[in-house]
Amino acid sequence: MSKIQFPKPGNFIYPVPAVMVSCQGTDGKPNIITIAWTGTICSDPPMAYISVRKERHSYEMIKESGCFVINLPDKALAHACDYCGCTSGRKVDKFKECHLTPAKSSVISAPMIEEAPVSIECKVTQVLPLGTHDMFLAEVVAVHVDDRYMDDKNAFHMDDIGMIAYEHGTYRELGDKLGTFGFAVRKKTAKSKTPSSKDKKSKPLQTAKNAKQKKDPSFAKANSEKSKKDKASKKALSGKNASKEKPKKGNRTSNNKY
Repeated sequence: MSKIQFPKPGNFIYPVPAVMVSCQGTDGKPNIITIAWTGTICSDPPMAYISVRKERHSYEMIKESGCFVINLPDKALAHACDYCGCTSGRKVDKFKECHLTPAKSSVISAPMIEEAPVSIECKVTQVLPLGTHDMFLAEVVAVHVDDRYMDDKNAFHMDDIGMIAYEHGTYRELGDKLGTFGFAVRKKTAKSKTPSSKDKKSKPLQTAKNAKQKKDPSFAKANSEKSKKDKASKKALSGKNASKEKPKKGNRTSNNKY
């Protein structure tokens, strides 16, 4: 393999999340902006970020309110996700146009998107001017998930959602699972075959029955006589079938009369 230098340096870190960020201004009107420059920046305390251009309608709304919600879309929301990234909230009500429902958050004033399988409430802690974008650092204060993807052990199955990602102008659905964290160094253990309950019960019973029969003299005698009768019957049947066969012309057999 050989590599060449790309003509212009740029962000080639793909794929990235395509998230729908919901926010609300001081006038109480909600809005949605689609953002790809987002991610995790700290585990404890849990923190995330979004980078927004200053000219965006949502920029001032987030800066004034100091909060926003990161909504993770599934493939069913792909169309709405793209629409909210191509139109301005100054001109249209994106919730109405996309037939989405603003749901009340539990901690912050910005609403969640009811139809999104995951909604992450974030409270802004710092704004970093970077260039084309300003980065909003935020603490995660609450997480809401669709209970359809929760099991009875309170585990959330994100791989069942049909998550989407963004790759250089293209939306893609996430594909097959390749492994879990640590699979490269995890020791392989041979899976032993566990006998079924049927096998466990039938084998001891069969063994006990055979042992009992072997110790019983009457059973051994009867079994021997039965074996002799079977052999005699087979011999008689074989002779009877042989006498019925007609010799074929030209065959040199002991019964050939020609």
